Amino acid sequence: MKKISELLYKLKAWVESFAAKPYATWALFIIAFVESSFFPIPPDVLLIALGVARPKRAFWYALVCTLGSVAGAFLGYYIGYAFFETIGSRIVDFYGFHDKFQFVLDKYRENAWTTILVAGFTPIPYKVFTIAAGFNETIDLATLALASLVGRASRFMLVGALLYAFGPKMKEYLDKYLERLTLALGILFILGILTIKYIF
Repeated sequence: MKKISELLYKLKAWVESFAAKPYATWALFIIAFVESSFFPIPPDVLLIALGVARPKRAFWYALVCTLGSVAGAFLGYYIGYAFFETIGSRIVDFYGFHDKFQFVLDKYRENAWTTILVAGFTPIPYKVFTIAAGFNETIDLATLALASLVGRASRFMLVGALLYAFGPKMKEYLDKYLERLTLALGILFILGILTIKYIF
């Protein structure tokens, strides 16, 4: 466990280092792309670093992050569809979702749109959900694309808005509380959906 933590810390520092590179925007797209299917470090790390350096471009970076993440969702889907036994199952196991994988599939059958939307917004490992989407073609690609776009854009644009408004002052707060913030907002989002569903 200690070795894994050290590895993740080094990966986080490596991702942040791209903020100083001339190809930082492309790096953000690629990090967001691979995070949607297997990479453990969320693209928010680089998004925050870039937004702190250039707050006025924070929304642009959030858009790049969103597009990369949604594109990467298709790779996750393909892994689940064609390579679940050899690759997908190992990724699911790595993130500790082996025992919960059937639960994810059941949620897709109940409401695929909401499940993808919430997974895209909250700190839940998004790649597990994109892989599950492709497993036995659990959901269709149109639902995956549209729900991913809304969920991922909501998350990254929130970060972008905070960086645009507050700049460097937000870095320490976001580094420390981003997961809690998105989780809390995700819970409110779910409660809102349930309220609408049962009242109307």
